[in-house]
Amino acid sequence: MPSTLEHPRTATYWLGYGGCALAGCFWGTGFYFGKIVLAHMGVGHMVFYRFVFACIGLLPFALRHRPKLNAREWRLLLIASFLGIPVQYLVQFYGLSLTTVSHASLMVGSMPVLLGAAATLFAGERLDRIGWAALVSSTVGVALIVLGGHHSSEGHGPSGPSLIGDLLVLAALLVSLFWILMNKRLMERHPPAVITVYGVYSGAIMIAVWVLIQDGAPPVHGLPFSVWLASAASGLFCTAGSTLLWNWGIHHVPASRAAVFLNIEPMLGSFLGVELLGDRLGPLAWIGGVLILAAAITLTTRPHGGDASEEWTQAPHPS
Repeated sequence: MPSTLEHPRTATYWLGYGGCALAGCFWGTGFYFGKIVLAHMGVGHMVFYRFVFACIGLLPFALRHRPKLNAREWRLLLIASFLGIPVQYLVQFYGLSLTTVSHASLMVGSMPVLLGAAATLFAGERLDRIGWAALVSSTVGVALIVLGGHHSSEGHGPSGPSLIGDLLVLAALLVSLFWILMNKRLMERHPPAVITVYGVYSGAIMIAVWVLIQDGAPPVHGLPFSVWLASAASGLFCTAGSTLLWNWGIHHVPASRAAVFLNIEPMLGSFLGVELLGDRLGPLAWIGGVLILAAAITLTTRPHGGDASEEWTQAPHPS
């Protein structure tokens, strides 16, 4: 039977891109919800609660799907979960605590080019000049959106942007590349829901052990309702829902092409800054939005014929 990627105009093809796009929308609210929670607790406890709610949201999938991984695949899953959850999230949100949402979003804007490069170097995928131009255009668009925003003179917190915070967010993105590509390898032989559920659960256990040893028991009493609401939203939507959608999406489309939808995250983050944090979008930001939309249309409507990614996605898992 021909693979989905050999017939890129099927419904599954478009749903794959739709899943990646919706995942990008959910991720786009993550920094905003994170800032709400960070105002009342430390980074470790914030990430702990995020994954508690994520595990609750994934429970129906855990009850329905049983893992059938061999020992080698379990090792790969645990390594991917360690990098993608405790390492990535703790570093990323510690960086966010030292910088602003806008600056963190700007760092996230580099993710599509990083993922495209990683998929090309390590996963055998190929992008032609137009594909690379689209990814670069999309990333430039994100930069223009963030740089085109003007912070309110009133301010929204005691801390401003910092170089160390920005670099920590960028470091977390580099770590997440390995998580994405390892998951894609595992999904060659296993359903995306299985890899998502047991990846998140194993990573959540690692997070819990680290946080309880390092920071002690998380706070329970005296927290505003907005903190619980933000924690639940970040766990259920920004983690459980987005990871399920993203893993399902890149199971059906090449990671290098799906990468453009990661730019929805900083684009939406900038929008939330305008609507809720008092930022203003200037002409540069509007130009950036056009660049992102043009890149998304270019990558999703061009044929995939002859991409090395088709062979890689369908390749047998090494024994």
